[in-house]
Amino acid sequence: MFILNKNLVLQSEAVAPWLAPYAYGIVILGFIFFLFRIFENWYAANFDKPLFRNYLVFKKLSSAQLAILTTEFSFYNKLSEKQKKQFEHRVAKFVSEKKFVGRGELEITELMTVLIAAVGCMLSFGRKNYIYSLIEFILIYPEEFYSKVNNDYHKGEFNPRERALVLSWKDFEEGFKISNDNLNVGIHEFMHAMQLESTKNRDLDSIRFTKQFQNILKELTRQEVKNQLDKTEFFRAYAFTNQYEFMAVLAEYFFESPADFKRIFPNIYNYTKKLLNFNFAGY
Repeated sequence: MFILNKNLVLQSEAVAPWLAPYAYGIVILGFIFFLFRIFENWYAANFDKPLFRNYLVFKKLSSAQLAILTTEFSFYNKLSEKQKKQFEHRVAKFVSEKKFVGRGELEITELMTVLIAAVGCMLSFGRKNYIYSLIEFILIYPEEFYSKVNNDYHKGEFNPRERALVLSWKDFEEGFKISNDNLNVGIHEFMHAMQLESTKNRDLDSIRFTKQFQNILKELTRQEVKNQLDKTEFFRAYAFTNQYEFMAVLAEYFFESPADFKRIFPNIYNYTKKLLNFNFAGY
């Protein structure tokens, strides 16, 4: 027994020099990664945006899915070629990771999955963390549906307990096709999920969301802003239900009436732009 153990020791010593370069390499890579994360956090804190939004872009859409984006989703066509590849990757990843479920005998189509994913990815396009970790299921009804949450009919809702985003396809399509009425149930419900996620997580995107949201709330306390809100009635009354509805409505106006939003409330517009890290397609 003693001789066998001695041989094993000698053998391990003989092999060890071969392993040393790999061990050193792992340590060095770990140290470099540690320094990178420190720099990444410093950059995000000082510039209010992630250092990198995408590390890898590899997922592809099918020709049919890409045709839907090209012909139906105007935001996609405003992007640069590099940004289009990033957007395609994100939509493909969203579609592959979420479970789309039809309700009320509704049959899920590729048009539904691509357009819903595209709206979600548009809202989160400036973020590094774009996949909506609180959403697992996308439930789609043909039209308005009865919700047990408050015993009323809804066009859309986000249910964090069930990890579900619920949409009326009829109202989603209307909100999507009419692009200047500041009513978009897809943007509205995805913003609810994004905001709740920011209260639960401490990633760079959530920290930036919280910071800029606080700036928006401070802006709303200024008397001249209050006067402007009363005078213009720019945001619909539903926005002032609570802070979650305000941010959801704000997102709808940001995407559908950016020029008017920026002209009437420039500071709130800029804080929203920073919150989303949105420097694309002319916004």
